[in-house]
Amino acid sequence: MKIQITLKKSLIGRKPNQVKTAHALGLKKIHQVVVKETNEALLGMVNTIAHLVEIKEVE
Repeated sequence: MKIQITLKKSLIGRKPNQVKTAHALGLKKIHQVVVKETNEALLGMVNTIAHLVEIKEVE
């Protein structure tokens, strides 16, 4: 299963670990979209920045 992750809010003024997590996912600009294969590590990263992103399942 894959998920589509979209950055919805700015990273300016966020805690450093949240900014680094977003960058590790490939998200640097608002409304940027990445599609990733789901695993436990990825879900933990998404959970860290859940208030900044929008998540959709894709096939």
